[in-house]
Amino acid sequence: MPRQSLSGRAVLEVNGEDAEDFLQNLITADLDALEQGDLKAGALLNPQGKILFEFLVSRTEGGLRLDTLLTSADDLSKRLTLYKLRARVQIAVHLEPVVQVLWESESDVSETDSALRDRRFPDVVGVKRQYGGPDVDQDEAAWTALRIKHGVAEAPLDYSLGDAFPHDVNLDQTGGVSFRKGCFVGQEVVSRMHHRGTARRRILVATGKSGLPEPGTAITANEREIGRLGSVAGSSALALARIDRVKDAMDSGVPILAGDIPIHLAIPPEHRFTFPEATQEA
Repeated sequence: MPRQSLSGRAVLEVNGEDAEDFLQNLITADLDALEQGDLKAGALLNPQGKILFEFLVSRTEGGLRLDTLLTSADDLSKRLTLYKLRARVQIAVHLEPVVQVLWESESDVSETDSALRDRRFPDVVGVKRQYGGPDVDQDEAAWTALRIKHGVAEAPLDYSLGDAFPHDVNLDQTGGVSFRKGCFVGQEVVSRMHHRGTARRRILVATGKSGLPEPGTAITANEREIGRLGSVAGSSALALARIDRVKDAMDSGVPILAGDIPIHLAIPPEHRFTFPEATQEA
C-alpha cells in the first residue's frame, strides 16, 4: 500500500451552528451529499465562474474541513470571512499539517480508521487521505503519476487559480460541482456552460514515447498553441487543452507536440465528456 506525506498543504476548519449552511451557499460541492468518511473536491469561485480557491472538503466532529494549498489558505480564510456577516461560524487555519495520502487500500473505511476516501478517484483505486500521524516519504512522484492516470488536476501545476472554470479542470467529472443543489458563487455562469455544453477546455491525459518536458510547456498542432502541459511523470502528463482544436488535429492527422515531442491526448478514464464533432475549420 503506497503511502506518502504531501507538502504545501493547509487545513481550514469551519465550525459553528451555521457552518454547513454557510458553506453550502458558497462552494461548488454539494454538502448534502457529503458522507462521513468521504472527501469531495470543491471550489470557491468568483462571480464570473472562475476558480479562486480549490480544496477537498470533509466532515469533522464539529463541522467541516477544507484541505487546500498552503499558499491559498490565508486568502481563502479572508474571503470566507467577508461572506460570514452574521453567520454563527468560526474559521481556524492550520498551516502545514501532516497530510498523508495512501492508495491500493481496502475500499471500505472501518469505523476505527481515520483515513477518508478521496471520491475524485474510482473506488477500486482505494485512494484515502489521513490527517496527523508521523511524517513519511515526501517524494510525490508516485502520487503525481496516479493523479495523471485518472485525470485528477490540481493547482498550480495543472492550471492557474483565477483563470479556469470548473469544467476546464473536470470538476464536473470528479464530483466537485453540483448542478442540483441551488445557488453558489458563480453558479449562474457555470450552470449555463454546463447545460449549453460550451466547455472548450478540458484536462486530458498526454502520453509520449519518451520523457515529456516540464509543466507549462506549450502543446501545439500546425505550430498553433492548443494547450499546455501540467503535472508530468515520465512519459505521461496532464494537459489543459482546447478539445475542439485537439479533435481537429486528430481528424486531420496533424501531429500534436509538447515542445518538440509527439504526444497523444486522451480523455481520462471514467470521465464522461467527449470530444466535439469536427469543426468547419478542420
